[in-house]
Amino acid sequence: MTRPETRSRARSLADLPKAHLHLHFTGSMRVQTVRELAAHHGIRLPDALTTGYPPRLARATDERGWFRFQRLYDAARACVRTEADLRRIVREAAEDDAAEGSRWLELQVDPTSYAPFVGGLTPALEIVLDEARSVSRTGPTGVAIVVAASRMRHPLEARTLARLAARHAGEGAGEVVGFGLSNDERRGEVAAFAPAFRIAARAGLALVPHGGELLGAQAVMETLEHLRPDRIGHGIRAVEDPQVVAAVADAGVALEVCPLSNVALGVFADPSEVPLRALTDAGVPVALGADDPLLFGSRLVDQYETVRGLGVDDAGLAALARQSVEASRAPWSVRSAALAAVDDWLAGSTKPAPAAAPG
Repeated sequence: MTRPETRSRARSLADLPKAHLHLHFTGSMRVQTVRELAAHHGIRLPDALTTGYPPRLARATDERGWFRFQRLYDAARACVRTEADLRRIVREAAEDDAAEGSRWLELQVDPTSYAPFVGGLTPALEIVLDEARSVSRTGPTGVAIVVAASRMRHPLEARTLARLAARHAGEGAGEVVGFGLSNDERRGEVAAFAPAFRIAARAGLALVPHGGELLGAQAVMETLEHLRPDRIGHGIRAVEDPQVVAAVADAGVALEVCPLSNVALGVFADPSEVPLRALTDAGVPVALGADDPLLFGSRLVDQYETVRGLGVDDAGLAALARQSVEASRAPWSVRSAALAAVDDWLAGSTKPAPAAAPG
């Protein structure tokens, strides 16, 4: 990443081809969508999702702040009750990503929350996968799925989800390409989830747990040691220990960095404090992500705009876009086309995305 000496007319970051690797299913919803779903199902939303939107989140690094964030997330998730609701979320996530230049989206979902409404875990996941295949055939953005377990539940449930993910594992759009671990990382022991990740690894899935956002560098090291990840969601606090940063870089593990999410949750007071440059200077691959646009009020291009505002020039932004594509599980044809399109963008001759994403 480099700093600009002079800047001509800025290239559109919505036109910069990229992959989106850190987006949660419920958190991807448009605020208008959650309001319409709530009205349809007769659910009263908190003021923070209606008249008080966007929400002002307290510091999630303390228990009260995380509780407020989780309460809002749960309120939005409770509005998702039918197959049509599930399909709408996938479709709109693909549309929104396409508008922001994303050639490939790995949408993270825990089907547990939706299973009671559609007949079980397997139907919930299969509905999401079927819609992902449909939107990938007709739109410019390929959509694949990451099945995520929750740290708030027993590790045995994570094994159940890993087996489900393994049964639907594949290498293209509309397939399960990864297995994750999300929610409050202060809950549960990382090592207890290792058996679930071994199940996912045997199926060839990308291992993409969260770690190192609410907790420090030691949490990142424990994630490396016990779960052997391909990527880590967030991982930014690895910079608190140079040896951990070196370990991440040596392992070739990409970090899914979500700058505006970190600020919204109070991990950092300002985007300038997000240690993006320290990570990239150390050789750590970084993929920018939006995390939960519904609650943070910022999407993927906003992350790139924020980084540009911190002094990163177009060559540096293109490097971040390349790293996102390279860290993805997109098929080779999608990755090669996207990487070539990044070069075209940097050269000032951006070409439109293909009508439909292959794979």
